[in-house]
Amino acid sequence: MTVEPLALPTSPAAWDTFIREGAESALAAACDVGAQLKDGTLRTANEVLELWNDAEAQLATASGFTSLFAEVHPEPSIRELSEQKTQEITAFLTERGHDRALYEVFAALDPSELDAEAARLLEHVLRDFRRSGVDRDDATRARLTEISERSTLVGQEFSRNIRDDVRTLRLRPEQLDGLPQDYIDARPADADGLVAITTDYPDTVPFLTFANDREARHAVSRQFNNRAWPANDELLHELLDLRAEQARLLGYDSWPDFDAEVKMIGTGDAIGTFIDRITQLADAGGRAERETLLRRAQQDAPGITEITSGDWAHYAELVRREQYDVDAQQVRRYFDFENVRAGLLEVTGRLFGISYRERDDVPRWADDVTCYDVLRDGERIGRIYLDLHPREGKYKHAAQFDLATGVHGRQLPEGTLVCNFPRGLMEHDQVVTLFHEFGHLVHHILGGDQRWARFSGVATEWDFVEAPSQMLEEWAWDADILRTFAVDADGESIPADLVARMRTAEDFGRAFRVRTQMHYAAVSYRLHLERPDDHDAAVAELARQYSLITPLPDTHFQAAFGHLEGYGSGYYTYMWSLVIAKDLLSAFDPADLFNVDVASRYRDTILARGGSRDAADLVADFLGRPYSFDAFGRWLSGDA
Repeated sequence: MTVEPLALPTSPAAWDTFIREGAESALAAACDVGAQLKDGTLRTANEVLELWNDAEAQLATASGFTSLFAEVHPEPSIRELSEQKTQEITAFLTERGHDRALYEVFAALDPSELDAEAARLLEHVLRDFRRSGVDRDDATRARLTEISERSTLVGQEFSRNIRDDVRTLRLRPEQLDGLPQDYIDARPADADGLVAITTDYPDTVPFLTFANDREARHAVSRQFNNRAWPANDELLHELLDLRAEQARLLGYDSWPDFDAEVKMIGTGDAIGTFIDRITQLADAGGRAERETLLRRAQQDAPGITEITSGDWAHYAELVRREQYDVDAQQVRRYFDFENVRAGLLEVTGRLFGISYRERDDVPRWADDVTCYDVLRDGERIGRIYLDLHPREGKYKHAAQFDLATGVHGRQLPEGTLVCNFPRGLMEHDQVVTLFHEFGHLVHHILGGDQRWARFSGVATEWDFVEAPSQMLEEWAWDADILRTFAVDADGESIPADLVARMRTAEDFGRAFRVRTQMHYAAVSYRLHLERPDDHDAAVAELARQYSLITPLPDTHFQAAFGHLEGYGSGYYTYMWSLVIAKDLLSAFDPADLFNVDVASRYRDTILARGGSRDAADLVADFLGRPYSFDAFGRWLSGDA
């Protein structure tokens, strides 16, 4: 039987029906499965899990598309409906997690009747029930339900405030001095003679990198770091308090302890230890790099005594240009968006033994979204959507969203890449980001042919999720690979010696950037652990301890730190994953990144397995040994 992808609406009016009926159908099916499992009929352990899997497949897909369209659909009414349906699904899952009769069905199963993967599923289901509070008294379960419902609402509002708060600063044309000409041409002065610069990434990131006017850079940085302020401060306090109460009611000392239990890291204390370990490893190198930036800044203004959030990108660019002969404005002329997208598909297709067939006939939610069927040996194994440019009301960062959860023989995996790239020339950093995020997408598709929905796609421990994507970034740095799609307007490919200089220049600031990431990780961890009364003071103190960048006064970075909602106390996972990514990369020959044997083994051992085994076991299977810090340490020290 041929498995078909989701049929998206063919007319604007049909979106309401698609969202509403899709979510309600999944909830009804899950209710029916719950009733069947509790009806007293004797079933084998496999039969119970198969029924459960039916419900999980539908719920996961409904949760995926409601979460996606809440963030990307152009119509506010559809975004609002999607948020509402996400709330209903979350409420159902909370209620189901407190269903003792249902829990007893699973607790009574004999794991010896199951194969290893099914037994692992049963273990996860029982753990989920316990972490939902199924064993707590009635009053506690009722409060946990209230917490879950309120947390969903607060989290959605927190994210919505970031998404919708697009701020605009009006500058004099001369304050754009230093920016690429195509950037300036695309932003002509209005009737009042001023130029509008918004907090959307295509406006802000180039400005902070290239603008020579320090006062203007600081003004742009301030508006960017004040998004969603002050609205999100109160919401963040409430969200942190709700999470802490939930953890306490479930018997944990803190939210980080609850959060870490199901991750590779294991405990909340281990998060703090890891952050401090990485900070120490990057300390000497980071301070030396900051001194280099400061010396360069003082050439422009001798009175500068610190590198601020409005300075670091600009002076890092100048150091690379002047000391390493890498001019990002010259580099970007090789990275036209259309060529980069085509190259990305060619590179990943060759690497993973797949191909992409564009589907102009498939309905989409916005005109500039592209759709592709993913084929392996001529057979469709999934479908992807690329939503890569900013628009009003759209998610402001870069992420992969599930659209449909793959289940073998019944449902194709579908995913969406949501980014905010310019339509013309791209910075090379943006190209690297595109490769990174696409790594999540291909993981979702290649890992989507699972028997159990719970283990489909990117369903590993959260602190492993970033590793395959971080590793794929390497393919955006290889000179031979880049020359296949990085061409300028005259058709000339990017020179190999320029790529070599780019790599050398990229090494500068590595430890400095790691320290910045540890600041973000510390904010994520310590705000959840300590729940300070004054977020601004706490974040500033954490910046002093962990970052080498001085925040600008009167800014409120945490209000627009969207990861606080989605990642909780777990922003450390980016760096934990990078440790593993560098180890995975060590299995590849840098001179032959397309080696068929290694690439195929990686695809089949890591990506195609989804979450069917613990991440540490998948890595050990691929490397032939447990993962270690060795490759990461060499990379951080510059010896890699």
